Amino acid sequence: MPQKNPLIGAWFSLEFQGQIAGAFQECSGLGSENEVVEYKASGEKGEFVIKKVPGRLKWNNITLKRGITDSMDMWKWRKLVEQGNVDSARKNGTITMYNTDGTALAKWNFVNAWPSRISGPNANASENAVAIEELEITHEGYERVS
Repeated sequence: MPQKNPLIGAWFSLEFQGQIAGAFQECSGLGSENEVVEYKASGEKGEFVIKKVPGRLKWNNITLKRGITDSMDMWKWRKLVEQGNVDSARKNGTITMYNTDGTALAKWNFVNAWPSRISGPNANASENAVAIEELEITHEGYERVS
């Protein structure tokens, strides 16, 4: 089997139900884990052993970072949750990773997502840097589709 080169991502897009919501420079948290459940058992010869089995499944929150713009879309989405309208805020979506020439390299679809945290930039007037805003999305599952 020939060895494949790793994908090099330059940026990420976030799309909700067919509408592009933004481009991001960083995406983290795409993953899941199971709690580990231990139980005591007897081995073949009656010896004491500890067995480990998968427990409850947990989806990691997804964190996206981008340079702040005049777009208020993420802040309006978060406002729905702040006002107690979580059902209205829940959306299915897709995160797509692109390379430097804009070719889509990988996609993840997620379900019932809502913004659990948003933070504005840490401004420092002495630095000549792009101000970054951060969005954390909680969801009920995802899968990599390409």
